[in-house]
Amino acid sequence: MKIENTTAQMRKGILEFCILSLIAGNNLYTSEILDTLKKGKMLVVEGTIYPLLTRLKNANLLQYHWEESTSGPPRKYYSITPEGEQFLSELKTVWSELNNAVQSITSKK
Repeated sequence: MKIENTTAQMRKGILEFCILSLIAGNNLYTSEILDTLKKGKMLVVEGTIYPLLTRLKNANLLQYHWEESTSGPPRKYYSITPEGEQFLSELKTVWSELNNAVQSITSKK
């Protein structure tokens, strides 16, 4: 078994949580989301992020609006919906519980 496969699966599993957390702080467009994830060592590519953003929008967790850009075509800015805020709150609870459980299990001697 290769560590890369397991690492990729772990990142995929937490990506929604990270994206919703980022967008909850401020409206972002896709390049900003990608850059922030990469700076945080969450290595993702555009081919992963676009379908995920679409899925989150279709689930009414995100919405978007277009803004003109001084450096190119208009940009699609994402923001979190009230339903997305509620879902994010629930994810934070689940993450905390899961993180505590993993820490408890993996720190035992």
